[in-house]
Amino acid sequence: MLKIENLTKKYGDKVAVNNLSLEINKGEIYGFIGHNGAGKTTTLKCVVGISDFDEGEITLNGVSVKESPVEYKKKIAYIPDNPDLYEYMTGIKFLNFISDVFGIDTNTRKEKIDKLSEQFEIKNDLGKPISTYSHGMKQKLAIIAAWIHSPEFIIMDEPFVGLDPKAAHILKGMMREACDNGCAIFFSTHVLEVAEKLCDKIAIIKKGDLIKSGTMEEVKGDDSLEDVFLEMEEN
Repeated sequence: MLKIENLTKKYGDKVAVNNLSLEINKGEIYGFIGHNGAGKTTTLKCVVGISDFDEGEITLNGVSVKESPVEYKKKIAYIPDNPDLYEYMTGIKFLNFISDVFGIDTNTRKEKIDKLSEQFEIKNDLGKPISTYSHGMKQKLAIIAAWIHSPEFIIMDEPFVGLDPKAAHILKGMMREACDNGCAIFFSTHVLEVAEKLCDKIAIIKKGDLIKSGTMEEVKGDDSLEDVFLEMEEN
């Protein structure tokens, strides 16, 4: 599904991501962990086509993010670590705008918006300007917008930050259901317990270098993910 091949991204003389290669298959929830500044967000921004990169290639089902960016982006959804939404819009106008961008018909969008906004308990707030929303409400709105066009691939940067426990539980269920239906998810997180329970595979990045990747069993063995992560960070 998604192939990251020899990805290198530099900011001046600083190498933010160094020759990173990963493959994420259909149906997989793939966790991406590392300390702040390790290169997680930079990698994700390259994957979604926000940031250009110096070397390598990123493709989704053979479609290149560099060569065919529009076709590529039609297949994905992205939730950044700090949702940057159009705050002058109301929640419902924003969701209809996203639906228009992806060509979602009226009945499908209404069904999805009603279902997800009820689950996340923000249905009664959709008529309010996004500028009045709390961080958690904006995060919920961004999640609904990401799911609205049934993307083939979802990229999320720290998606659980700002969510209350109930909303986090709902999101975890949505992630598993989406992947069971043929989607794939690549997300960064600092919540190692969530990654350990939720992910099919995991990758650990340190100072731009991929340290270890594979199935949860391959990466952590008989130890906890937290123990493995801390040991790698100390070395």
